[in-house]
Amino acid sequence: MTPLTTAAPPRRTAARRLSDRLGRVRELGILVALALVVIPTAVANPRFVQAQSVRDLLLNASIVALLAVGQTLVVVTRNVDLSVGSVLGLSAFLTAQQFAEHPGTPLLAGIGFGVAVGLACGLLNGALVALGNVPSLVVTLGTLYVFRGLDYALAQGRQVNAANLPDTLLDLGSSRVLGIPVLVLATLLVIAIAAVYLRSYRSGRELYAIGSNPQAAVLAGIPVARRTLTAFALSGLIAGLAGALWVARYGTVDAATGTGLELQVVAAVVVGGVAIFGGSGTVAGAALGALLLATITSCLVVLQIPAFWQQAIAGALLLSAITVDRLLALRLVKALRRAEGTSHA
Repeated sequence: MTPLTTAAPPRRTAARRLSDRLGRVRELGILVALALVVIPTAVANPRFVQAQSVRDLLLNASIVALLAVGQTLVVVTRNVDLSVGSVLGLSAFLTAQQFAEHPGTPLLAGIGFGVAVGLACGLLNGALVALGNVPSLVVTLGTLYVFRGLDYALAQGRQVNAANLPDTLLDLGSSRVLGIPVLVLATLLVIAIAAVYLRSYRSGRELYAIGSNPQAAVLAGIPVARRTLTAFALSGLIAGLAGALWVARYGTVDAATGTGLELQVVAAVVVGGVAIFGGSGTVAGAALGALLLATITSCLVVLQIPAFWQQAIAGALLLSAITVDRLLALRLVKALRRAEGTSHA
């Protein structure tokens, strides 16, 4: 019994070390891809790297990056949330309506209202998946249409314009701190909080355990249903926050807001190195994936390349990321088996 007891911790340590190393390699690869995209574009058009252009690029990527953080919490558990675009749209419209119909609403209270809407949607998704044992793909595909239909029913063809919104909210979307847009700083703060949660808290690390092997997680005593519910609730909460910030960023909101964003978010997460089959990945990598996709879109516009190439390139990156992820996973398994054989010897 003693040899097995003493051998297990080193194997777990080696697995964690190798997994962390592969994660850093993935994130480094995204940075290299960013450089390969930005440098030629900057050579062709130097204005692309001017301060205002960089700020606009970061603002364009911030909403998708924010949604990618919440999506990462779900994907690492071997699930997916396809409803985030609709949750954002519903939250954005209700937040804008709240500010427009109640002019005296405090800024934080109005944003908190949007966050609460997103949290409610996330709890519904999580309850159906975790407690109802329904596959997340089926649940969130259904709620994607339910939330969007509810949005259209509430909007009734109306839209909320910037003229109906308070200046404090609109200023939030355009203000800066030390030259950095506040929305970008808010996104970075959420990324930092989520990264600390996943790495330093037991409940966060258990999300990875669930994604790696759900059956083993149950046998290890991990409350799988509760953790899954939490992951979906947090994804909804972050999507609600993204909806409120969307209002601050763009001002005009209607029932179609956020349509199609879910595909961009899933692409950003997978391109960012989060394993689609769960168990590995970081929120920083997912945010970098969102930045890469936004940068590619901006570069195509600057270089006057037809817009349809954006989807083709995004699809190619997605397939490449899944292929690389699979190859790295096989390499990780092989390395761990080799380490286990060595420790037994």
